Amino acid sequence: MNTPVDSYRETLAEASRQASPVVIRGGGSKSFYGRPVQGRTLDVSAHTGIIDYTPSELVISARAGTPLSELESTLAAENQMLPFEPPHFGPAATLGGTIACGLSGPRRPWTGAARDFVLGITCLNAGGVLLRFGGKVMKNVAGYDLSRTLTGSLGTLALLLDIHLKVLPRAECELTLSRQTSEAEAIALFNRWAGLPVPLSAACHVDGHLHVRLSGFEQGVNAAAASLGGDIREDAGEFWHSLREHTLPFFAGEIPLWRVSLPPASPPLTLDGKTLLDWGGAQRWLRTDAPAGMVRELARAAGGHATRFRDSDRDDVFHPLAPGMLALQQRLKASFDPAGILNPGRMYREL
Repeated sequence: MNTPVDSYRETLAEASRQASPVVIRGGGSKSFYGRPVQGRTLDVSAHTGIIDYTPSELVISARAGTPLSELESTLAAENQMLPFEPPHFGPAATLGGTIACGLSGPRRPWTGAARDFVLGITCLNAGGVLLRFGGKVMKNVAGYDLSRTLTGSLGTLALLLDIHLKVLPRAECELTLSRQTSEAEAIALFNRWAGLPVPLSAACHVDGHLHVRLSGFEQGVNAAAASLGGDIREDAGEFWHSLREHTLPFFAGEIPLWRVSLPPASPPLTLDGKTLLDWGGAQRWLRTDAPAGMVRELARAAGGHATRFRDSDRDDVFHPLAPGMLALQQRLKASFDPAGILNPGRMYREL
């Protein structure tokens, strides 16, 4: 009897022979992200289930189609969590889509990005060949690990099947402080606090207010709160969830949404529109009608880059690659997908 993986292998092998584009789809919650792709849809949502979970070892393995909510519920029952706090952007979010997009939530600067917690990946290349990278536990991960390269590749290199992750215990205590500040004052405070021994786990500024989350042991959290000052936010869980899932009022509307990555001490960007600081200033969400060239030039001049995260214009989503980096990405794509069938153009037109 054929399994879903057998079916995926046959589909990919046939598509490669015919040089026919394939659009990989799981839950579809991140379909807005990246450039639009045309081709035959390969629905991989049937490849589901947690394969192995050893709470004492802080590792979990699951199939790529496993709903993200199911994975997080399983971890929560053991008082554990995905440390990179990934956004769902809808109830159908899957583990595979989460890792393929490589997105991380408010906790990212203090615990790590999605790729930092991927121990190993089993996948199919464009020809339907089964590949395994990394391992299931930390001690088995050595050398150059392509599982990190696959994280964030938007399905342009391989079809993810099984994913092995490191997880962490939930904090004993969490507390969020808020205060009214300007954007420039918030940036200065974030960077000063980053040099202090305080258990920060999130820091953002929106609508004239700064918000910082402290996570750790109760005694340390309370001491840090007394040192930093501010009002305790009673709806902290709802607030950080709304920030992660882009359901805050800031994210509503049709004005293009840009994600700008910058050195955290960078001053406010001089653009018409609205700004939300996340990651202590290292990630900035912009709502602006400014031309794409202007947004990207300001980001580049500040030492960063800009992504057109949500917009009706999806032709030029990611920051242009330097020629040398583009050539490297093309060689990598050719090694996994010689016929160029996997989500072609999802990241860049040339890939």
